[in-house]
Amino acid sequence: MTEPRRLRGHKATATCCIASRDKPGLVATSGEDGCICWFDMRCKDVKFVMDVSNEPISSLCFNSGNENIIYVSTGNEVKCFDVHTLADNSWKPLESYNYNKEEINQVTCNSRSSFLASADDGGEIKIIDIRQKRIFKTLRAGHTSICSSVQFIPWRPWEIVTGGLDSSLPDMHSGSNAGQCLNPAFVHSVKVPDVDMLDKIGKICVVARGDGVIDVINTESELTATKPKIQGSDGGVPDENGRKWLHLDYSLGGHTAAVSCMTFSLFGEKGKFLVSGGNDKLVKVWDCSRCLGSWQTGDTNELLHLNINLTKKVNWLCTTPAESDNLVVCDTTKLVKVLHCFLNQSCESSREVCHLLLFLEYVVAKD
Repeated sequence: MTEPRRLRGHKATATCCIASRDKPGLVATSGEDGCICWFDMRCKDVKFVMDVSNEPISSLCFNSGNENIIYVSTGNEVKCFDVHTLADNSWKPLESYNYNKEEINQVTCNSRSSFLASADDGGEIKIIDIRQKRIFKTLRAGHTSICSSVQFIPWRPWEIVTGGLDSSLPDMHSGSNAGQCLNPAFVHSVKVPDVDMLDKIGKICVVARGDGVIDVINTESELTATKPKIQGSDGGVPDENGRKWLHLDYSLGGHTAAVSCMTFSLFGEKGKFLVSGGNDKLVKVWDCSRCLGSWQTGDTNELLHLNINLTKKVNWLCTTPAESDNLVVCDTTKLVKVLHCFLNQSCESSREVCHLLLFLEYVVAKD
């Protein structure tokens, strides 16, 4: 057991972190200081710091087709930067979008690098055409309060899923624009897997709730559930409306307070693990590859793979495709923590099934 890495660079609380898929080990973090810090996990110190705003930065995302392009939400504005064209201490944005009326909570780019979506405190989602550099559409009927999270659905290129603090997740199979109350608790975050993860975990959406529960939703059964069914079309066990849900709650070793963020693992087999962080100062690693089997059999044993105790509430987390230094956590301090997850391949000969054992080397240092 060794002391964890602590990444220094922010002058105030770290709010968000993203990891490059193209360049393993490259991580960008944002903070309430209005700065973006770039880290190379192979190096000790921060690579460089971008001072881009006088306001806190709420969210970051890469351009899906060109990771030299990064989008930053601060206040009610989305700024676009090309990090390869920036001069030292001159952080002039490539583009700036001021379409949201309220503070933005999350910005995300679709897999085709053609649209941005920005979700704000007024419950509106602005869809921005990146290529035409203009507003494409405003979605405003789905939420009655804060829209906290938005994600494009990669296998349905013209659809998004959003979550909000109105306790609703818009009904994806409904023909109307109105939201339907599908969750009894606030929705803090939604996440869908990338296309290269679908063969491992299927077409799912995971929902982080304010009561500590994570819902795992089979999106295809949700979208096609138009009447009660006795058995799902793919052999699973649906609910009375033909939908397939898993509830990762306290009875399965889940969180005891609000779940603030989630991410799918980029290390090892991409998407095999779902990593969640919460206000209970815990990070939990779930074996998402077992979810399909759980829908088919009802067996929810061994879904929780690892439990990590921290000393602060978790704001954001991300994983990297590296073999080590591959789990990055932003908590309520200015220091970004790096957890080291090592994967060993083994084979359970009695079942003739290979599985991964995830070992964690982490000791919480004093903040």
